[in-house]
Amino acid sequence: MTETTIRRADTADADRLTALIQASDAYRGEYFAMIDGYRVTPGYLSRHEVFLAVDADTDRLLGFYGMIREPAELDLMFVADETQGLGIGRKLITDMLDRARVAGIASVKVVSHPPAEGFYLRMGAERTGTRPPQVRTPWAQPELRFTV
Repeated sequence: MTETTIRRADTADADRLTALIQASDAYRGEYFAMIDGYRVTPGYLSRHEVFLAVDADTDRLLGFYGMIREPAELDLMFVADETQGLGIGRKLITDMLDRARVAGIASVKVVSHPPAEGFYLRMGAERTGTRPPQVRTPWAQPELRFTV
């Protein structure tokens, strides 16, 4: 793989972000309900800060995150299955924290997919609680916080 570039998503990226989510092996089995029918829409991309990690030479999508500023929360984060373990997630978290710092944000909340909790802890988040089961997520979810 060549160099990874992180850039702001635009509305034309909606379909490929949706495709990356729908292809995620991390949401198979009991966790499928969370992404079943989920779409990243052009409207979502217009309203939220979404950043893509792409291969600098080919523009191949490697991963992305979406951040809500008020209150600050990591809303979405996905890394393509075939690029997991290559540091893409770390680059995305670093980018998110750098942008939060520049914006004067003191902390960023994360409601984690249960299998991803260890990743967020390794990236420096701290566990703050547990979100009870919801309609689309009928299991408890770890709540974490990054201090910026």
